[in-house]
Amino acid sequence: MLSGKMEKALNNQINAEMYSAYLYLSMAAYFEANDLPGCTQWMKAQAQEEMVHAMKLYGFVNERGSRVTLGAIKAPPVEWDSALAVFEQAYEHEQFVTSLINQLMDLAIEERDHATQIFLQWFVTEQVEEEASASEVVNKIKLAGETSGGLFIVDKELGQRALPVPVPGS
Repeated sequence: MLSGKMEKALNNQINAEMYSAYLYLSMAAYFEANDLPGCTQWMKAQAQEEMVHAMKLYGFVNERGSRVTLGAIKAPPVEWDSALAVFEQAYEHEQFVTSLINQLMDLAIEERDHATQIFLQWFVTEQVEEEASASEVVNKIKLAGETSGGLFIVDKELGQRALPVPVPGS
């Protein structure tokens, strides 16, 4: 069973992952309204991935004999100045989520909760990938410039991202 402190922290992370999904879905809606289908696809895939993360946490809390308690999800932004601004915010957000995962790991170490430490290792590794992925898109948009031709090429490439297939029991 999880300690009360760890249960609360994991529930907060479930909420943070759901907010992440909500944020990326809002970014997808922005791109859709601006006729950038590749960016839309990339953000929809990202939103789905964040829900998979939330459900992994949800399952773990229950598996450990604790209770999932869901909180309100704040409204995400809906407008940005440019495609670059959207992806810069996505990158900053992933850095923030990394800090949350690190705090969870620190708590698990402090509480000597080895099972949670092992579980969280997947998230630590995942955040390295998440930050790299968002940073790569920021760099590509900067390199291409926000000319219509450069953005068109980046958008076309981003449209190749497949939607994640949730793993049963995750």
